[in-house]
Amino acid sequence: MNRPLPPPPADPAPAGEPSVASWRSYGRLLPFLRPYLRPLLVVLVVSLGGTALNLAQPYLSKLMIDHALLRRDMTALVEIALAMVAVAIVGYGLNIFASYRYVSASAAMLFDIRAALLRHLQTLSPRFYGGFRLGDLMSRLNSDVSDVQRVTADTLLSVLSNVLMLVGSVALMIWLDWRLFLIGVVLIPACVAIFLHYQRKLTLITREMRERGADLGSLLVDTVMGMRVVASLDAGEHEVRRFESRNNAFVRAMLRMQLTSFMAGALPGALLTASTSAVILYGGYAIIEGRMTIGTLVAFITYQGRLFSPIQTLMGLTAGLASARVSLARIFELFDTPADVTERPGAAPLGGVRQGLRFEGVCMRYDRAPVLVDVDLEIARGSICAILGPSGVGKSTLADLMVRYQDPKAGRILIDGVDIRDLRLADLRRQLILVDQSPYLFNATIADNIAFAMPGASAGEVEAAARMAGLGELLARLPEGLATPTGERGLALSAGERQRVALARALLRRPSVLILDEPTSALDGDTERLVARGLREALPDATIVVITHKPALAQMADTVVILDEGRATVRRAPDLLDA
Repeated sequence: MNRPLPPPPADPAPAGEPSVASWRSYGRLLPFLRPYLRPLLVVLVVSLGGTALNLAQPYLSKLMIDHALLRRDMTALVEIALAMVAVAIVGYGLNIFASYRYVSASAAMLFDIRAALLRHLQTLSPRFYGGFRLGDLMSRLNSDVSDVQRVTADTLLSVLSNVLMLVGSVALMIWLDWRLFLIGVVLIPACVAIFLHYQRKLTLITREMRERGADLGSLLVDTVMGMRVVASLDAGEHEVRRFESRNNAFVRAMLRMQLTSFMAGALPGALLTASTSAVILYGGYAIIEGRMTIGTLVAFITYQGRLFSPIQTLMGLTAGLASARVSLARIFELFDTPADVTERPGAAPLGGVRQGLRFEGVCMRYDRAPVLVDVDLEIARGSICAILGPSGVGKSTLADLMVRYQDPKAGRILIDGVDIRDLRLADLRRQLILVDQSPYLFNATIADNIAFAMPGASAGEVEAAARMAGLGELLARLPEGLATPTGERGLALSAGERQRVALARALLRRPSVLILDEPTSALDGDTERLVARGLREALPDATIVVITHKPALAQMADTVVILDEGRATVRRAPDLLDA
């Protein structure tokens, strides 16, 4: 069932306070939790029933000893034994049902978180991905979300059932003998104090372990992606030493977490064992004095075991809860990264480009360095515009502004007289398509890459787009044709072939404006001319913007824009060629 996913509420940590240092990370899950309140309420009710049945077992043991065994009553013994079996079967059934429903709801909720995070990441500009470590990003998307899913599927349900067991055991112990209860719980405050101390330490250590794991993942991704450089420079041992250094840092953090987690369980466990010994001594004395029955002591010790078990379990869950808090904080750090571009309320639809594009006083800067300065430019509908200039003068920035990967710091860009910030983003990027200089291909076939996100495209349309992009000769050489795999990141193809596949992907969508950023940088002259002719044949009415540093491409342009030191000079193509 498709449903709108709730945006997470903004909840940044106060200045100077790490976001992982409080439980507010769990509070930020509430928007994702609301759609599942009804099934979770069912889980709560069923868990209450299962816990109540589990709590009945020790009391049935008391009845069996005091009313059946000591009185030699066989009928009562059989009845109590059958009751114990029935209670156990029904209790197991209720617990299984509650666990199944809870895991189902938690898995659906975690899918909502992943989907919302993926949608938010799609709103971030390319500059975010240029500055964020890929290994760290993958660690948050994979390891951190998986850790939250593991905890929500196991730990939180365990917390619920153990808290219910704890409360019920306390009530029944007081009812059986309040003096014995006081002896049994006298050391619990010390256990809780130890628990809280190590819980705080675990939170900090878990955060460090996550960071060291992200460092390790980033190095592995970087090394694998740069393996050609590593091999060509014979730097294999250098990379192994770098890996060893970061792996050692990760292992040290992991060992500190394991030691702290062990201490968090072992020290309280020793105190609880001492409490059990005290209960047995006092209870045995009371039986000898005739003030307590054997069945009562057996039932009390059983409840005490069930009291200590939830406490020990809750203490043992410290590492999981601390880890999940860290993971949630790292996930919400991504959610809190603001999008550079947002769609305004009431944005207007864009069905096509009827007149053209116009830049009015467009300025752009990065880190206070000006890239574009007062750019005034008009690109008529159906024309071919070449944007020339050396590397680093802002040509690619101009392309990013047209498709709203970023917004200008000053000025505006208009389509048919409408500021593109007032248009729907989906419509804008459907009508204006940018083909990057180094396009990304998915690990799929050539046909799948061309028809990416267009499941309705026919095989004939895909083949036509491929030929218009100059792929005809390549496809004729390949035994599998369009069914040829492109490999990881398209590396089974050459750079020029990858560019043509990306161009075919754009041509298949038949945009109103096609923006090509260095589209022929990896092509030879003959192929470059073939592609240039095919563009106009493929899109006879479209506006084509070619960003390049090759003056030869200006021959196909109606207008040439020369960028120099952030300023644009517009010239007619014949004037440029004459010069």
